[in-house]
Amino acid sequence: MANDEKNGAATEARRGWMGLLSKAPEARLKELWQAHGQRPVFDWLRRPEVGAVMVRGRMGGTGAPFNLGEMTVTRCSLALADGTVGHAYVQGRDKAKAEVAALIDALMQTPAAGGLRAAVLDPLAEGMAEAKRDRAAKSAATKVDFFTMVRGED
Repeated sequence: MANDEKNGAATEARRGWMGLLSKAPEARLKELWQAHGQRPVFDWLRRPEVGAVMVRGRMGGTGAPFNLGEMTVTRCSLALADGTVGHAYVQGRDKAKAEVAALIDALMQTPAAGGLRAAVLDPLAEGMAEAKRDRAAKSAATKVDFFTMVRGED
C-alpha cells in the first residue's frame, strides 16, 4: 500500500508541474529555461507536432457535457540519455515551447528536479499567481454591492 501512495504522490506532483508548464506564458518559460542553462542530450520519440483537441464544457459546471469547440495544441515526447521520458501538450502552435516543456518534464523525474524547480517552476508559479491576484484586484475594484434597505417598521 505504501508503494501505491508513493506512486499517487508522484503522479500528483507531475500533474502539477505539467499543468504549470502547459499554462505558462511562452516568453517567460523560455527566458527561465535559457537562464537555467541546462540543455541535456535527448532523442525524439515524437517530434513536436501541431494538432487540435475538442474542448468540452458543461452549463453551470454540472450540466450535461457539450462540445464547445476545437483548440490548437502542440505535443511532443522525448527520452533523455538515461531513458527518462518527457511529454508535453501545450496550447497553441509553439513547437519550441513544447520541446522545453517536455525537457523539463523529463528532468523533473531525475535528481536535477530540485534545482530545476527553484530555477524555473517556482518563478513561473509565483508569476502566474501574481498575475491572478492582479486580475482579481482589478475585478474587485469594479464590484458593486447591492443591498435592500428596510423602511421603518409598522
